[in-house]
Amino acid sequence: MASKKNFTVVRNAAYTASSIEVRERHNERKNESYYNADIVPERANLNVHYRRHLTPDGTPETYEQTFNRLLENGTIVKRGLKADAKVFDELVFDVNSAYFEENGGYEYAKKFFEEAYRLAVKEVGGEEYILSAVMHSDEKNIALSEQLGRDVFHYHLHVVYVPVVQKEILWSKRCKDPALVGTVKEVIPQISHSKKWAKFKDENGKWVNEYSLLQDRYFEHMKSAGFEGFERGERGSTAEHLSVLDYKIQQDKKRICELESQADKKQREVDYLVDATKVRANISATQSEIDEMAKPSKSGKNKFVSNEDWAVVSEMAKRCVILDEKTKELKSQTDKLRQERDMWKENYNRLWNEVKDFIKAIRRFPQKLLEFINEHLPKSHNREGIR
Repeated sequence: MASKKNFTVVRNAAYTASSIEVRERHNERKNESYYNADIVPERANLNVHYRRHLTPDGTPETYEQTFNRLLENGTIVKRGLKADAKVFDELVFDVNSAYFEENGGYEYAKKFFEEAYRLAVKEVGGEEYILSAVMHSDEKNIALSEQLGRDVFHYHLHVVYVPVVQKEILWSKRCKDPALVGTVKEVIPQISHSKKWAKFKDENGKWVNEYSLLQDRYFEHMKSAGFEGFERGERGSTAEHLSVLDYKIQQDKKRICELESQADKKQREVDYLVDATKVRANISATQSEIDEMAKPSKSGKNKFVSNEDWAVVSEMAKRCVILDEKTKELKSQTDKLRQERDMWKENYNRLWNEVKDFIKAIRRFPQKLLEFINEHLPKSHNREGIR
C-alpha cells in the first residue's frame, strides 16, 4: 500500500462521577448496542486489557467499585472537592490505522500500546490510580477496508484513571506549638484534575497547560522505545476532537461525494461505449458495406460471403457482443452506485435531522445537558459512594 505520513496522538478528557458508568459501558463493551456502527461485537474477545481490577471471586470490578475501594483504603482522597468536580480522567492513545497495517497489524499494535501504557503509568503517577486500561481491536476502519479490499481495524488505547496530586497540608495558626505553624502536617493523595494538569508560564511568558506538553513526552517515549514511522501530534493544539457521531456524519457526507464521483465516471464509460457501437455518421454506410459482402447463391434461397469478408464480419460481430456485454455491466454498476448513493443520502438526512439539535446543545451547553440527563434518566443503582 502507498506510504504516507502517520501520526500518533494522545488525548485527555475529564469527567464527573455521573459519567463513570457511561465510560465503563463503552470501554468494557457492556452495551447491548452502539451508535458507532463500526464496532464488530464478535471481535470483543480480541480487546486487550493492560489493567483490570478483579473482585475476590475473580470477576471484574466495576469502575465505581474500584473507585470506592481506593477511597476506603486511603489511596485517594476527596477532601475539599465540590459536588460536581471532575474525579476521573481518560487518556486515549491513538495512531492512524494504516500505521499498524504497515508494521504487522494486531500483534504489533499490542506491543505498541503495551509501551504506551508504561508511559500512562508514569503520567498518572502510579498504577494504583488506574481503573482500567484496554486496547480496542474491534472497531473497523471502513474507508481503509474498502481501499485495501480486506477488513482493517482501528487499534487504540483507553486508560481511565483518577487524577491525583500529592497535596501538602500545613499546620495552621491554631496549632498549640508555634514552631509547627506553616510546616507540613501531612501529605494526602488528593483527587484534583485542575492541579494534575495545571497551567504555568513558559519561557516566553505565555500560559501553557501541562497537558499541552504530553504530546511531546508521548512522542519521545515511543521513539526511545524503538517505535518508528510516525510523527508527533500537534503540540498545544486546542482543536476540538470530534465526537463519534460528528465523525460518522462527516464520513457519510464524504462517502456520498465518492459515490457520486464513481457513478459519474461509470456513466461516462457507458456513453463512450454506446457512441462507439453506433459508429455515428458512418452507420448507414457500414450497413451497406456489410450487405454487399453477401452474394446470392444460384438458387437464390441462400447467400454466401468470401472467406475474407466473413473474417471481417465475424470480427465485427464479436466486438459488438463484447461491447454490448460491457455496456450492460457498466449500466448495472452505475445503477447500483446511484442506489447506494441515494441510500446514503437518505440515511444522512435522517440521522442529521434526528441529532442536529442534540449536537448543537452539546456544543453550546455541555454541562447543562449533562445535568439534565443525570436528573431525568433513571439510575441503575445508588451512586452515593462516588459522589
